[in-house]
Amino acid sequence: MKASDSISCIKGIGEKTEKTFSKLGISTVDELIHYYPRTYITYNEPSSIGELVTGCRQAVYATVNSRPEVKKVRGFTITVLYAKDFSGTIKLTWFNCPFLRNFFHIGDSFVFVGDVNIKNGMLTMTQPEYYEKGKYSAMLDVWQPVYTCTSGISSKTILKAVKNAIPVIEATSDYLNEDILKEYDLCKEKDALYGIHFPKNEYELKRAIKRIAFDEFYDFISNMNDLKKQRVYQENEAKICFDERVTSFIEALPYKLTNAQLEAVRDIMNDMSSDYVMNRLVQGDVGSGKTIVAAIALYACVCAGYQGALMAPTEVLALQHYKDLKDLFAPYGVRVALLSGSMTAKEKRLVYDDISNHKADIIIGTHALIQDKVSYDNLSLVVTDEQHRFGVRQRERFSLKGIKPHVLVMSATPIPRTLAIIMYGDLDISIINELPQGRIPIKNCVVDGSYRPTAYKFIVSEVNKGHQVYIVCPMVSYSEAMDDVANVVEYTEELKTQIGKGISIAYLHGKMASEEKNSILNDFYNGDIKILVSTTVIEVGINNPNATVMMVENAERFGLAQLHQLRGRVGRGSNQSYCIFISGKADLDTMARLEVLTNSNDGFYIAGEDLKMRGPGDFFGVRQSGEMNFKIGDIYNHSDMLAAASDIYRKYGHLIDKKYDNNSFVSYNNPVL
Repeated sequence: MKASDSISCIKGIGEKTEKTFSKLGISTVDELIHYYPRTYITYNEPSSIGELVTGCRQAVYATVNSRPEVKKVRGFTITVLYAKDFSGTIKLTWFNCPFLRNFFHIGDSFVFVGDVNIKNGMLTMTQPEYYEKGKYSAMLDVWQPVYTCTSGISSKTILKAVKNAIPVIEATSDYLNEDILKEYDLCKEKDALYGIHFPKNEYELKRAIKRIAFDEFYDFISNMNDLKKQRVYQENEAKICFDERVTSFIEALPYKLTNAQLEAVRDIMNDMSSDYVMNRLVQGDVGSGKTIVAAIALYACVCAGYQGALMAPTEVLALQHYKDLKDLFAPYGVRVALLSGSMTAKEKRLVYDDISNHKADIIIGTHALIQDKVSYDNLSLVVTDEQHRFGVRQRERFSLKGIKPHVLVMSATPIPRTLAIIMYGDLDISIINELPQGRIPIKNCVVDGSYRPTAYKFIVSEVNKGHQVYIVCPMVSYSEAMDDVANVVEYTEELKTQIGKGISIAYLHGKMASEEKNSILNDFYNGDIKILVSTTVIEVGINNPNATVMMVENAERFGLAQLHQLRGRVGRGSNQSYCIFISGKADLDTMARLEVLTNSNDGFYIAGEDLKMRGPGDFFGVRQSGEMNFKIGDIYNHSDMLAAASDIYRKYGHLIDKKYDNNSFVSYNNPVL
């Protein structure tokens, strides 16, 4: 068996199972052993009921002291049981397990394992596992990997397959020599693969994570530098100059650009008029005005007789850019077109014709812009918005649509400059670290669930002033496994009863059809919807200056960078705006982490503070969302490995042949570590 072999060579994997594995992106043995667990289950010594701490998974040895009660609620069958020990009583709840009615009997003792919470003043466990004491003792200190699954394949099936592939893991050769491993305190690659799938303890798992994070960063940096070597000396065949029309365009804007915006514009104009092709990143905090900087560059491109294009990661954002830029350029006769995946075949053909015949000067769209059917006429500037959501190869493919076009990428991800230089090694960097004039700082608060009624009253008062509100929930719909986590569907219905009639409320989430999402957003922009309950689908680029309140439920479930992105959806107008972070956990560590957001509205400060709080060695911290989605690596938690990878590349160059498909930067398997 070799790493390149099909997984069908593994014992127990037939034709049907092989096809199911392909849904997870696993077709070879190598892809299987690099498909990492998303989390781990451990079993520790049981505590007494009185010793239980809310908000985490624990075990308790208790005696059943009630008959199981089975009832139906909202289509679910719920089984409720009470158990006790010398120190107290706990309520145990299971969903869709009516058979437990005849399983538990008063006087039976079990070890119950699950997440502990308090509801109505009583300790509870929802959907706990249960074991006889003897069987549970045999499971102590075992680290059980849990993999992301799909229909037809369980986590146990994946684990069994990985165990059968251990000979390939053992035969894995290392591209780092012993001296490098020792200097940077890295374990061997084969030990890392074994440790990530079969950790014996926390130390072994940390070592494995450290090495795999390093490998992902090293491969990324190698690719970045390869691209830089290929492009940095490309001759500029489309010189775009800063002429009087561009100056007049800037002067005619209804607001004055900040010094940081002007500096970024100068950087771009110097690049595009130089002897070499531009490859520049404009990094700016949420609301700093990156889009208008890109618009100026696109206008300069059109004035020089060329085409420009802007690619956004979502149709919602692409549509918003299209509307904004179409209005902005209308007085100047600039023709703006929209191309997205949800368009009909006929609509796309018409846009394709306009693009190829240069009836469109600027084309806004999603990934549809880089499809083979799209043929540009002298495309000389490509812009990607929210750079962290596109892979290197996607960006490269976009740039190949023109003849050596200038490349401008934008990112609102608040990465400290030292990390940005490493992450975007193929690009020059401009940073916009000022907010436009007239922006009033957002007022923030971090509270627990008891504040919610007060928050609702405040929201109603803001709506009565003519303003609008976002409320963000982590989930789309109800989950029996996480019944204490807010979901947009049920939350919206509950909110209507809490707030009363007369205020229009709607919900939005990523599973909706594009037409429905766009319709809801249009109604929100137009003021027909006063309160929008949404998942994080609104975190990127949504612009409604009339929205003055952002409330985030279960804020503890989001990374600080993502919370900061969400907060950036308000504070875009001339009115005072507010952000309310409601935490489902009130423990000191959680509240202290969230309090960082109340101390500053500066995303770069927040990123720095987050790094200090969690530290590069804290491999078990809360993962940030929104950055480059490596399978394991996190640019904050593993910043020391990012620096090490950069250092080793600088010393030794490209040592590794590509092993991981990190160029897509789409993580199908984000470990909860």
